Formats: sequence, C-alpha cells, structure tokens
Amino acid sequence: MDAKAISKANLPSRHVTVGPERAPHRSFLHAMGLSAHEINQPLVGVASCWNEAAPCNISLMRQAQVVKKGVAAANGTPREFCTITVTDGIAMGHQGMKASLVSRDLIADSIELTMRGHCYDALVGLAGCDKSLPGMMMAMVRLNVPSVFIYGGSILPGSHRGRQITIQDVFEAVGQHSVGAMSDEELVEVEEAACPSAGSCGAQFTANTMATVAEAIGLALPYSCGAPAPYEMRDRFNFASGEKVMELLALNIRPRDIVTREALENAAAVVSATGGSTNGALHLPAIAHEAGIRFDLFDVARIFEKTPYIADLKPGGKYVAKDMFEAGGIPLLMKTLYEHGYLHGDCMTVTGRTIAENLEKIAWNFDQDVVRPADKPITKTGGVVGLRGNLASEGAIVKVAGMSKLRFTGPARCFDNEEDCFDAVTHRKYKEGEVLVIRYEGPKGGPGMREMLATTAALYGQGMGNKVALITDGRFSGATRGFCVGHVGPEAAVGGPIALLRDGDIITIDATTGELSVDLSDAELAARHREWKPRITDYQSGAIWKYAQTVGPARDGAVTHPGGARETHCYADI
Repeated sequence: MDAKAISKANLPSRHVTVGPERAPHRSFLHAMGLSAHEINQPLVGVASCWNEAAPCNISLMRQAQVVKKGVAAANGTPREFCTITVTDGIAMGHQGMKASLVSRDLIADSIELTMRGHCYDALVGLAGCDKSLPGMMMAMVRLNVPSVFIYGGSILPGSHRGRQITIQDVFEAVGQHSVGAMSDEELVEVEEAACPSAGSCGAQFTANTMATVAEAIGLALPYSCGAPAPYEMRDRFNFASGEKVMELLALNIRPRDIVTREALENAAAVVSATGGSTNGALHLPAIAHEAGIRFDLFDVARIFEKTPYIADLKPGGKYVAKDMFEAGGIPLLMKTLYEHGYLHGDCMTVTGRTIAENLEKIAWNFDQDVVRPADKPITKTGGVVGLRGNLASEGAIVKVAGMSKLRFTGPARCFDNEEDCFDAVTHRKYKEGEVLVIRYEGPKGGPGMREMLATTAALYGQGMGNKVALITDGRFSGATRGFCVGHVGPEAAVGGPIALLRDGDIITIDATTGELSVDLSDAELAARHREWKPRITDYQSGAIWKYAQTVGPARDGAVTHPGGARETHCYADI
C-alpha cells in the first residue's frame, strides 16, 4: 500500500507537521535527520518494552529496528520510543511484585501520553514480559489508531540431566531444596540451566498466554507470536508488521474494528484451550474496558466453561511454546477450535482479513501431539475455571489444567500477607488438608495484587501440590500449579468475606460446580463484618499509593480509569 496516497488532513500528525505555523515543530524533526519528505509522511510510533531487567525484553530493541525498516519501506516515518516493564520472574516473592500489575496500566498510560504528545498516526508495539503484553494492547485500543502488536518471542527451554526444564522448575526446586530433596549443588545446576536464551518464559505462563491472545484477538499477524525470540525468522514478522501498519492506516482499520465482543470471546477460548494463565481473566476485561465493552470475569468464565482443553503445554502438560510453534503454531490451535465451533470466524484482524479467511488454508498436522483436535480434547472443559459462592460473590479463578482432583474441602489457615505464608511453607508450619488463605494482597489491599508463585512452587516442590489448597485475593503466576484459587473478590481490603475468615473455618472449592464457599451462615459473616476494621498499608505515597486510590475490582480487570464507555473523544480522531 502506497502511503503517498494517504492524506494528512485527518491524521494526528497534521498538528505537528502541516502548515507554516508548524515550522518550529518541523525544525525539531529536521534536527534528528528527517527530510521534508519523511516529515510529510505519516508518523508511526514504534514502541518497545526493551530493558536489561530480564531476558524477556532484551531482544526488543534489535527487533524494533527491523520494524522501522518495514515502516519505511511502506512509505511511513517510524519514530521509536520505549516504555517500562516490571519482569515478574525477578519481582516474584518479595515487595517488588507489588509493582507488577501497576506497571500494566503505567505502560498503557505512558504509550498514550507519548503518542498524544507527539501526534503519531499509527502504532507498532513490541512487548515481552507478562504485564507488558496487555498493557501494550490496552494502549492500542485506547488510542484507536491503526496498530499492530508484536510479541518478542519465548525463551528456549533449558536442559538438565537429560530433562527439558523452564523457570518453573527453578521455583519448584526451591521447595525441593527446603525439604532436603535437592542438594545445594543440584539447585545451582538447575538455576544455571533453566534459561538458555533471550525471550519470555517458555511455557504457557502469562506472557505466552497473552501472546496467544494477541493472535486470536486479531491484533498480531498469524504465527508472529509463536516464533521463539532467538529464531531469525522473527525479523520477517517484524518487517511485515511495519509494512502492515501502513496498510491499516491507508484502509483506516483500527483496533476497535478488531477488538469486538466476539474477538474477546475468541481470546478467552484460546486461553482455556491452552490451559493458559489465570491472569487472562484479569487482562481480557481490562482490554475490553478500553473499548467500552463490558466483559468481566464471569463473561470470561462462561467461555472457559464450554471450551475444551486441547494444548498439552506446561505447566500442566509437557510441551513449551517452541514445541507448539513447530507443530503448527497458534493458527493450528485456532483452526481446530474454529472448525468445531469454538471461535467466531467473522472477526476482522490486522491482516485486513477475517479469522476465517486467515485460517482457510491451514492444514492439520497429524505428525504432532502438542495440540489435540478440538473433538478429541485432553479434557472436555477448559483449563481454567471461574468460581463463585459466599466467599467470592465477585468471583474467583482456578487453573485446573493437568489436575485430577477438582474438589477440595478443608480448614482455613489464614495469613495476612504472602511473606507469612511463605515462611510457614518453608518451615513446614502447615498441615496436609488445610486451605491456606493469603489475604490483603488484592488490587487495593496489596496494593498491587501480587502473584504468589514463590509460595505455590515451594508447596509443589515439597510434594504437597495436591494435598493442600490455597486461596487469595491476589494473583497467581501462569507457572502456578496445584489447587490454587486467585482473584477472590470482594478483596479483603474492602471487607470482602475473605477478610472475615478465621483459622479452622471449613472452606469448599469445587472446580466442577464452580463453587468457592465457607461453611458459615450469612448472619455469622455479617456479625464478623461489623467487627472488621480496614487496614492501612505501608504504601502511603508514590506510584503504588496512587494506583490504590483509583483501581477497581479484579472482576472488571483491576482497571484505573473510566474507559472507552465514558470518553468524549478518541485520540485517533483529534
């Protein structure tokens, strides 16, 4: 598509590049080496979450250079900028995790402000670690300029004593080490072998879950989210994405033309079909919110209930993202879901074609067992289940992929923060059959809704993954396995029932019926609520305090602003 044919009459960049009064603005652009010809072309923001914090993001700057070449080849002028990321693997298990979910909204906000301030006409966004993927997609939908999403790619699996391992194995090794089942020397071996390349965590944790979402929702080119970070073929997807955004600009195809309710249902279906991260149930409502679409935890859970689990991926299965890519990628998964009625085929995508058109020529690969046909699933219901009951009127979520035991009843053992629970687990100060309760870790109460991988992995490493359960108003990593329930709402900080629990209260979790309840009468819960007093957190200033003042419930995506339904103008139309 020839961008020379694109008039700037209705593009945002006209405010900084067109007319004699914009001579000062153009002077700044000339100072960076741009010619008059380049200034007169559409300006395309190329945003990346590059940093040196973790392997998830380390390749993004290099990949962004290829995107820029694609934009330039299609007669656009790329303008590169970076935003932050907080990498969960490093933030995990300490106070740093409070910054993780907060970073999602800050990423979206910072991209919005950069695009608004400099009047860019389109956006290509590259993301690596967990929260940066939904943060980037939220910004695209909020701004509603033509946009293409790019995932930086997954890490390659490590190898330890002839066994394929991931970062999940390192977290679980800590639990094995704590009970004397692993030596100091072997722990170091596992630590040094698990992460052999650039890229995001390789199993179907949050990053790969949201990467799968990006293709299914239509914001990323087919196959682009499956190729591992070290694969040279990523450059083809990067270049093509740069070209494609210019075509979308010419055709005026915008994110809100793509992210419809049906597209969100497609996204929820692939989360369920891959046994993906429970965080998908937090991020999909947040993306929907940017478009003004009401799509909450219960809407996501309804899709989970009817979608089969068909991809044998870690942590519940045996394969990693690289294996699924080489078996046929996300399009192979989507093709069998579509053929058996689990996807809407008429949704528009960034290819300029519908889901059905994109999948038309995808052939089934009979020489692989990573993805099952949708009519021959691993289990008939999805890998993630929504729960509700007198302990969670606003819902909760549990990942059941790979689990055989779907009901658990036991006495509560209550902790008011993750550290106390982790200490109890580390020193075996808990009993088999208990339901460990970690509260005051929700969006407001944390603040920041921490993930609990360190604790759950330690339990699993101790061989207690199916002998105890854990519930929290916080979150779990996509790497979590075992009977672990997150997103319990209302959260403890606002006086939700989880705040009223006492040691010994009998809790029932049933992933078959969708129940999360405590054996207490309404009258007893009401009496305890009258005695309950709000807690003051240690965060009384700064970004995390600011987040706590505006964040909403997990049911709605833990969002921090009114969203598309309340806006009076859209950036793309300024």
